[in-house]
Amino acid sequence: MKKLLYPIIIGLLAVVLTACGSNDEADKKNDEKETKTTEKETAKATEEQQKQMEEMKKKLDKQKVDEKKTVAIVNDEKISGAEYNTVLSTTQMQMQQFGQDPTSKEGAKQIKEQTLNSLVGQTLLLQAADKKGYTASKAEIEKQLAEIKKQYESEEKFKAALKQAGLNSEMLNAQIAENIPYTKYVEKEIKVEEATDEEIQKYYDQVAEQAKTSGQKVQKLEEMKPQIKQQLEQQKKQEKLVKHVEELQKNAKVDIKI
Repeated sequence: MKKLLYPIIIGLLAVVLTACGSNDEADKKNDEKETKTTEKETAKATEEQQKQMEEMKKKLDKQKVDEKKTVAIVNDEKISGAEYNTVLSTTQMQMQQFGQDPTSKEGAKQIKEQTLNSLVGQTLLLQAADKKGYTASKAEIEKQLAEIKKQYESEEKFKAALKQAGLNSEMLNAQIAENIPYTKYVEKEIKVEEATDEEIQKYYDQVAEQAKTSGQKVQKLEEMKPQIKQQLEQQKKQEKLVKHVEELQKNAKVDIKI
């Protein structure tokens, strides 16, 4: 986003600087010449970036499927193309954030597999949560929605973020309503042991060694201990969750349609 806005900001500054030019006629002409050159270069750079973005968007959109199409059936529950496209958009953005090309042959294959695996796994976990009786109240949904909105400076920026993610208010509320029982289920049913002092020390030693190699200063163990402990326990939970999904899948009927 910063790369996109940067040339636009330069263009705006050029306009402001032109209005505040010197009274000296020679200086004024030089300033005008420089401003015109800057504006021309900025416009060209912006145009090229816009073109690249449009081309990338077309390639990414080609990976989407018909919203009404059934992409998979998990224990007689159908997963729609609309659900697939929503998760697909998120996966595409994540891949781009890591500097990978989601439109390459390998990238496209990876994205498809990740999206389907994610959807199947989520569906299995939601079904398991439903069987256990985990639900989301209206108050819980509203509270989580308010917490999400707090991350944005204004309602306009929040709506823009939704649009960029390929979502609308109704879709977000539906996701929150599903996410709450899912979170409750994972917290209650997927238990992990606390990270030991030995595990924390081992992780810290690795971090300290990497910092030393790169010439960076590392914090003391006591300062980093709470963060390391949380990270290790999250990692354990994620690993156990993956295994749990694999166990659920053994007893499930999963039919991939795309």
